[in-house]
Amino acid sequence: MNKNRELVAKCKVRIRFNETDALGIVWHGNYLKYFEDGREAFGRQFNISYLDAKENGYATPIVKTNTEHKLTLKYGEIATVKTYYVNTASAKLIFRYVIKNEANDIVCTGETVQVFTNLKDHKMSLILPEFFKAWKIKQNLLDA
Repeated sequence: MNKNRELVAKCKVRIRFNETDALGIVWHGNYLKYFEDGREAFGRQFNISYLDAKENGYATPIVKTNTEHKLTLKYGEIATVKTYYVNTASAKLIFRYVIKNEANDIVCTGETVQVFTNLKDHKMSLILPEFFKAWKIKQNLLDA
């Protein structure tokens, strides 16, 4: 396994009015949506999307989230979400996130963990699904 290879995707998110609370700042729960925006951007950039998992008979539900809020975002701002893939030998997807405001200050950091579940019986996979193993080899994250 090549742990030195870093896969990072970056996307911009414009803060919408309906994402803010009565104080005019982003409600804390919406940061998980921004993490998902980051995962979607990662999937497009590195060709490993939710649809790829589904086409191969798997779902990837989130089993753990962690967020650390440092500053606030407000309506109309454009935030940058950086999504880092954490390589692991386990049959799971781990992503770390850094969200920055337009001044390039860190607003929020976090991590999500997803597992592979079979769409037929909804059981969690304990081994790497073949399509994911092939993806890791293609990305130079796993020896063939």
